[in-house]
Amino acid sequence: MELEVYKISGDKTAKKVTLSDEIFGITPNDHAIWLDVKLILANQRQGTSKAKERCELSGSTRKIKRQKGTGTARAGDINSPLFRGGGRVFGPRPRDYEFKLNKKLRKLARKSALTYKAQENNIMILEDFKFEEAKTKNFTALLKSLNLSDKKTLLVMPDTDNNLVLSSRNLKKTKVTRAEMLNTYDILNANNLLIAESSVPIIEEILGK
Repeated sequence: MELEVYKISGDKTAKKVTLSDEIFGITPNDHAIWLDVKLILANQRQGTSKAKERCELSGSTRKIKRQKGTGTARAGDINSPLFRGGGRVFGPRPRDYEFKLNKKLRKLARKSALTYKAQENNIMILEDFKFEEAKTKNFTALLKSLNLSDKKTLLVMPDTDNNLVLSSRNLKKTKVTRAEMLNTYDILNANNLLIAESSVPIIEEILGK
């Protein structure tokens, strides 16, 4: 697949980039995508919810009324879940939601996501660039010149550019990531994929192994 290279001003350059069919032109595997997205979202969960159960409360353990003869249900101490302020039955406890997937399966998921973006013509290649200063208006102007102002956009750079990251972090629909950190969820969560020219060989090297 061959794509034209654009400048940040929105103009086309004379260059073209050929995307590998082994990365951007495979038969997508939806189940691999589902598993990888599930993994990414699960690994982001803190799992710190906690509620005290009956045995963890510090209230009195005195029997609050006699066993028989009251005409009501028998009751033990005040910490019973039946009473207000009592413990919770089977409350949440801290847990780890993380699980693992094979590396080959995760690569397949990323390839499948990139293939979908390529099929939908939602991939654009940008000429390598850098911001001299961190200003949101510079990044906004870049998106406007590429007609992406109102769309969720993922910009993939070959390395970390602090000025670029600081310029984009206040924009809700925009995310900047490195080619090494590209993941299935970010690809699918964006409407358009902007890939810096130097990022293409890195992506193909990582996913082509």
